[in-house]
Amino acid sequence: MHVHILGICGTFMGGLALIARSAGHQVTGCDAGVYPPMSTQLREQGIDLVEGFDADQTGLGADLYIIGNVVSRGNPLMEAILDQGLPYISGPQWLAEHILPGQHVLAVAGTHGKTTTSALLAWIFEHAGQPANFLIGGVAPDLQVSARYQAQRRHFVIEADEYDTAFFDKRSKFVHYRPRTAILNNLEFDHADIFPDLSAIETQFHHLVRTIPATGRIIRPVTNEALDRVLAKGCWTPVETFGSGGLWQAQADTDDDRRCQILRDGQPQGWLDWSMTGLHNQFNALAAVAAARHAGIPVPAALAALNAFQGVRRRLELRGTVDGIAVYDDFAHHPSAIATTIDGLRRRIGAGPRILAVLEPRSNTMKLGAMAARLPDALAQADQVYCYGEATGKQALGWDAAQVLAPLGSRLAWTGSDLPALIDTLSRQARAGDQILIMSNGGFGGIHLKLLDALARRASDVSPNQHPH
Repeated sequence: MHVHILGICGTFMGGLALIARSAGHQVTGCDAGVYPPMSTQLREQGIDLVEGFDADQTGLGADLYIIGNVVSRGNPLMEAILDQGLPYISGPQWLAEHILPGQHVLAVAGTHGKTTTSALLAWIFEHAGQPANFLIGGVAPDLQVSARYQAQRRHFVIEADEYDTAFFDKRSKFVHYRPRTAILNNLEFDHADIFPDLSAIETQFHHLVRTIPATGRIIRPVTNEALDRVLAKGCWTPVETFGSGGLWQAQADTDDDRRCQILRDGQPQGWLDWSMTGLHNQFNALAAVAAARHAGIPVPAALAALNAFQGVRRRLELRGTVDGIAVYDDFAHHPSAIATTIDGLRRRIGAGPRILAVLEPRSNTMKLGAMAARLPDALAQADQVYCYGEATGKQALGWDAAQVLAPLGSRLAWTGSDLPALIDTLSRQARAGDQILIMSNGGFGGIHLKLLDALARRASDVSPNQHPH
């Protein structure tokens, strides 16, 4: 079958393209501004990409058009597909009908931690010598790609997103996946562009819960009121809890939570001694171990895998160090994620070094300002805060960053829409020992490498004994 994928450079749709190719289909696709890294990954796999959504792409003669949720009515190609009565389907539904039947699906849902926990879970299978199929919204160095599929494998790990499926299917993507093992990592309000309130998201999560069999397993944190409400609406599946007071617990041996003993029902299971920091990653690990155990991976094998895990790109990823100044990249795009990321970095580096937090509020929820009032508290552990927002266009902020972040007082170092000015300010104000934490769910104009270059130029212009303070 020839499938043509609309919106192919998105993380989910690009992963789906790799899976479709591995399943033996001819795959082509299109997107607006065909862009790396996904475009590079797809072309390396022999997948032809078309720039834009011109209606004449119906001339490619595809048997089926797979529609990403970036596509809406008015899209020229979509209008041509509708006018000509051509067959189309959403990505999640295509997966559900063509790939997931017969697989033990392990779905990772929640407002935060989906990508990391999915990568942990897929890596556990890999390290244990039982490789699973997977579709993840990010790339872990250990796994090398964001998606993989071989028909003979019986497990499928999928990042289960609550965002809607397509313009013609407003259910959450994860409703299509029919998991046997489901991690519900956490739940709070997000996606203000499509959900009016938290209750609406809880309804979608309950739709997911309704699809999990009685022989399956739900894995959730001990404390989360929204998940309490979801399960109170009805639950037909055994539930395992993680966290303080839960079935699965971790007793930390270090301040940054890197080393801890794992307990199940109060019984020691082994030690987690890995590279990841922060309580949130400890919880991600507990959830992954519990899910893997339900799918047949012994706990010692799961812990051995986690202890060898190298992390996920764009999750507190160190991009470089120049003149004693470290530059990190992180995907944090929600106040809770911002707070936990900064807390994780603080635990890693201790109380001494400064954290310079650089934020681009780029998600739809953040641009709308639905979470803006929570940002000062989320950034409380940062020593200096820099906030960038485009002045015009679809990425422009709908709120005044200087006004919203004013409670930070003197710690608010810069706000504006001039990226070169931001890079220049950072390069001048940073000093040896500083940790520059850049947070955005987009490319942020390539700020990471540009800043490292600016710091290197500054270092070459200053003698070793004349660093600015």
